[in-house]
Order: sequence, then C-alpha cells, then structure tokens
Amino acid sequence: MRLLMFAFCMISTPLIAGPPVIEDVQIKHSGTQTRFDVTLRHADTGWDHYADGWGVYDMQGTELGYRILHHPHVTEQPFTRSLTLALPDGVQKVQIIPRDSVHGNGEPFIISVP
Repeated sequence: MRLLMFAFCMISTPLIAGPPVIEDVQIKHSGTQTRFDVTLRHADTGWDHYADGWGVYDMQGTELGYRILHHPHVTEQPFTRSLTLALPDGVQKVQIIPRDSVHGNGEPFIISVP
C-alpha cells in the first residue's frame, strides 16, 4: 500500500505547478525607452494553470508596465518575453513580479537599472 501511495505521489507531482520564477532579466536602453527581456520558468500544465504575465514595478510597488502572456508555454521552458516602456526619471531599481493563473503573484526579482 505504501509503495502504491509513493508511486501515485511521484506520478502526480509534476502535474502540480508552483508559482512562476524569474530566472534572468536583461535591460537595454534606447533613447527614452527601456526594454526588459525577462526569462521565466513555470511548470505550465495547460490553460488551467500557466504563467499569465509579469510586471515591472518601482520599489514602492507602483506598476510601471505589465506584460500579458496570452497562452501556456508547456513545452517551452524557460521562456523569454520582452516589454518596452518609458521609465520615470530617477528610477534606479525595479522589481519584476511574475504571475500565474492559479497562485497569483510570485516572488519579486529586484534589479538595478543601469
């Protein structure tokens, strides 16, 4: 019985996705625009549970921009998507916060703006 329970847990574990995790952020400036290339990992299982976006926030929590992810990335992990926006003057650090369709927001990734 214990072996059967263990086998069931091992089979079902990959189907349970936790919150999304940001693995890397690259920042590029072009004139007044700043491009964020965000690499995200999430165990998307399909339309019922997938990473559905990420946002750029200042250190006080004000949203500066948001990138919607319109579909699951079940077979593309990790994946990178971009967002270009005009940062307010004086922003030296931002937090990138991932989101998924079940857990909501994941842990922030804090990065200095060059």
